[in-house]
Amino acid sequence: MADSSGIWGGGRAYERYVGRWSSRVAPLFLEWLDLPHGLSWLDVGCGTGALTECILDRAAPRRVIAVDPAEGFVAAAAARLGTRATVSVAGADDLPPPDSSVDCVVSGLVLNFVPDPTAALAESLRVARPGGTVAAYVWDYAGRMDLMRRFWDAAISLDPRATDRDEGPRFPLAHPDALEALFTEAGCAAVDVTGLDVPTVFSDFDDYWEPFLGGQGPAPAYAVSLDAEAREALRRLLETTLPREPDGSIALVARAWAVRGVVR
Repeated sequence: MADSSGIWGGGRAYERYVGRWSSRVAPLFLEWLDLPHGLSWLDVGCGTGALTECILDRAAPRRVIAVDPAEGFVAAAAARLGTRATVSVAGADDLPPPDSSVDCVVSGLVLNFVPDPTAALAESLRVARPGGTVAAYVWDYAGRMDLMRRFWDAAISLDPRATDRDEGPRFPLAHPDALEALFTEAGCAAVDVTGLDVPTVFSDFDDYWEPFLGGQGPAPAYAVSLDAEAREALRRLLETTLPREPDGSIALVARAWAVRGVVR
């Protein structure tokens, strides 16, 4: 899903940076939803197709529609999914399905980037049938999304102005209380929130650092905006402060907050 700054949209760079971890959250999300087989699904803000692919592989769906406003992501998702899903360009505020036509509407790592999450959720509720499920998950930017949190903590220690770019304070919706309030106020029944943790193990420091040079997402965009001296100072600080395992790997955790509700 592209945010308003236009720094999302390149499938390959996204996969290297965070997409490889996104695909590990999706199975935990579907396991938590625990929905029956044979449903129709809509994936809003499908990105490169990690959640959509997981739905196809694990939920035995009757039909899957996937949408994203970024043409680069749609192309990557279409190549990944082939004819197994219908993939098209569309935003969260203008979904293609008609009213009450989908059993489950989901979005992975999207809501915090949507300009108007309330309107986007209302649109999801429009296309979902009564008794259906609307659900989403977002990274815990202010807490245990370690790969980003470690980056911003180091960046801010060197350049306090980086606080303005930090996803933690910028995305207050990425918190369990905020997600619960959003779904409750939208009129969902049986609203529930949980944390989903996945290990993010980097083989070495370069495996951690190099994806930040791809420019995809707020943290990489900040990294590539620095001059060579400032970027090298940030690299050195991270290299000396990140925790290391005996084999040189870096074992972190990525937490996502997931929320679900039943359509009245």
